Amino acid sequence: MSSARSSNPHEDIEEVLIDEAAIQARVRELGAEIASAYSGGEPLVLVSVLKGSLIFVADLMRAIPSNVVIDLMEVSSYGGGNTESSGTVRILKDLSGTIEGRDVLIVEDIIDTGLTLNYLMGYLGGKSPRSIRIVTLLNKPARRLVDLKVDWTGFEIPDKFVVGYGLDFGETYRNLRYVGVLKRELYASALGES
Repeated sequence: MSSARSSNPHEDIEEVLIDEAAIQARVRELGAEIASAYSGGEPLVLVSVLKGSLIFVADLMRAIPSNVVIDLMEVSSYGGGNTESSGTVRILKDLSGTIEGRDVLIVEDIIDTGLTLNYLMGYLGGKSPRSIRIVTLLNKPARRLVDLKVDWTGFEIPDKFVVGYGLDFGETYRNLRYVGVLKRELYASALGES
């Protein structure tokens, strides 16, 4: 069994878990739901957690019919190509603007253990926003280690190793238009399997 990636990323996918049409339909629904939850006042601040949520936030902001602004954060809780969160969070890129007194929506690609997002909620909460909520494309509750209130979820998924639509393995596969399950032999060594 070869563990080399194919030059065609689609060949590395065991199964398509959520196809492009389903993602786009759900993103439109999320945009409408989010817009109806916020009324008037200043534009909603979307905080995209890089790099995984980049595609999701781009589509989501276009699906919200009211004014929004976007800010970017990059955090890391994974060390050296690991596939498991270390639980220690480092902020690699902080917000560019202030969120004091503003409505903030954290936009995540996937929530599994919840450790990184739990840290981020506390960190951003310390910046005195008016409100702070969470939207995630994918929710993987089987791996949750902390209790989190997720306000909007695109899809709840089983405990499978997924890539595509912004999610990566070794910085690749983000460009797939769907969410797919990666073939196990491609990531087994990162899990310590032979």
